[in-house]
Amino acid sequence: MADAIRETLLRYVTVRAAVLRPKSVESLINDLLPFADYLTTHHTDLTCLRGLDRSHIEGFLAWNRTRSWRGQRAAAGAGRTISMAVIQSTVLSLRNLLDDLAEWGWEQAPSRRLVFAADVPKLDQPLPRALPPDVDGAVMNAVAGLEDPFASIGLTVLRGAGLRVGELLDLELGSVIDYGPADTWLKVPLGKLATERMVPLSATTIAALDEWSSQRGVCRPLPHPRTGALTDFLFVAHGRRLGQTRLRNGLLAAVESCGLRGTGGAPLVVTPHQLRHTWATELANAGMSLQAWMALLGHVTPQMTLRYATLASPTLRDAYDQAMGKVRRRFTLTPVGKPIVPETVSWLGSEMLKTRVAHGYCSRHEAAGACPHANICETCDNFVTGPEFRGALEAQRTDIQALEADARDRGWPDEAARHHRVADALTDHLHRLDR
Repeated sequence: MADAIRETLLRYVTVRAAVLRPKSVESLINDLLPFADYLTTHHTDLTCLRGLDRSHIEGFLAWNRTRSWRGQRAAAGAGRTISMAVIQSTVLSLRNLLDDLAEWGWEQAPSRRLVFAADVPKLDQPLPRALPPDVDGAVMNAVAGLEDPFASIGLTVLRGAGLRVGELLDLELGSVIDYGPADTWLKVPLGKLATERMVPLSATTIAALDEWSSQRGVCRPLPHPRTGALTDFLFVAHGRRLGQTRLRNGLLAAVESCGLRGTGGAPLVVTPHQLRHTWATELANAGMSLQAWMALLGHVTPQMTLRYATLASPTLRDAYDQAMGKVRRRFTLTPVGKPIVPETVSWLGSEMLKTRVAHGYCSRHEAAGACPHANICETCDNFVTGPEFRGALEAQRTDIQALEADARDRGWPDEAARHHRVADALTDHLHRLDR
């Protein structure tokens, strides 16, 4: 790699590190290193980022989609290409790098934009992986019986408060707050989205937290990984913070003890984060408002929360049933090989707001109200017909007279009056044909 390119990248990372968290800086470095590797390997003649053109970017985009894992994941990902999420993150970081250089006025900036929105791959948007109620119940019953107290209590709190694993591990002494008449709440620390929130606790979750606090003992404060400040973390043992490995192993043991099997008879795979999905799905199925939902989940945009709104829930079911009630037809769909127009007898007997038009039939659910355009042509002063349409008009009038009688029988006087007006209009049109 040319010295000028190396110096530009190091300077850029240094500037960004002044405002980014350590983990974000690490991610930025991991995203930019593949681009540096690509330039070093495939474009040895390039001495400065100012010399970049679109062909360099297009070559990197193609190479980036097929490259293998690097760094700490190289061994675990041997023989496999990187995930689509890593591909997207790399392209986004490259675009940000070049855009920032241009906006900051650095002399190393290319002369024009080289990475565009169309270059960023789109990620799939899978639904949250909530556990079915029967699986959820079996797993949590098994969790309660785990020999590892941290796994048992930690997983119970994850499921009962909808926490992310990192949020659970960052809980501090004093996170549980009793508000008296407002019951007991959990103060969730700054986490993935740099937001704090309060979550109400159930009796089961409170009991689990009390059990851990009673056996935790006295432990010295430890440096916070984000701020470096000495912090009294809740989940510590023997002077060290506890990690997510014991949670994952405990959940695997719980699933195994239940005998739950997935595809091909292999043990069902359940992750700690699925407990959060399950908790959030329960809230969705209970009809909780979007605003309250966002607050409890710690989401900063409605788009994040709306993923849960696409799950099967009574709210969606009610909306579906209400909509279908307005459009569902009482007569059956046309069988293959049969005429599209329904049989007159079945149509006349359907409990709908019916309109007979010259070229067919119209049915409208009562809940939708009367159609303001029904038979608007036949009753218009500008309507003109001819002898060739006499048969169609007579058949239409016969059906409309039957509809008038049907509406009176159903107690729909407005509909009966409408049909009567249309029948009179058709009679006038037929009389004019006789003149």
